[in-house]
This record gives sequence, structure tokens and C-alpha cells, in this order.
Amino acid sequence: MTKKAIDMDALEFIRNYPFYISEIEQVVKPELLPVIEELKNTDPHDIISPDCWFVSETQARGYVLNLFLNKCKEGNNRKE
Repeated sequence: MTKKAIDMDALEFIRNYPFYISEIEQVVKPELLPVIEELKNTDPHDIISPDCWFVSETQARGYVLNLFLNKCKEGNNRKE
């Protein structure tokens, strides 16, 4: 028997967004906390559209992690 992936809609993502940010916050170096603060201050409604959905919670977490990594990369590019 195979386990069926559970879809996640935009509303569930928006509810879970602060938790995903806090997961990242718990494992990053202190110098990256300004990036975390920027993401905390970002309204998840501005990140995804109402008709957006994710195949799984893992994909949603990966999406937030990718946002974090892109913000870190932007910060490094500004310093150079």
C-alpha cells in the first residue's frame, strides 16, 4: 500500500508560514537573523496567490526555505 501525498492549499500555507519561519530561525547563525526578521514581516498573502497549492507540506517548507536562501543571496550580492 502506498501513502498518498496530501495537498496543501493557500490558506493552510498561510496558517503554517510563521511555523516554517521559526523552524529556520532555530537553526541559522545569528548573523542571518535579519533575514529571518524580514521574512517574519512579510505577509504570506503577498508571497502566494489564493489559488496556489502545494503537493505536500514538505514542498511548502522547501518553498519557504528557498525564499530564505534567495534573501541571503540577495544580501550577499549587495555586499559585493
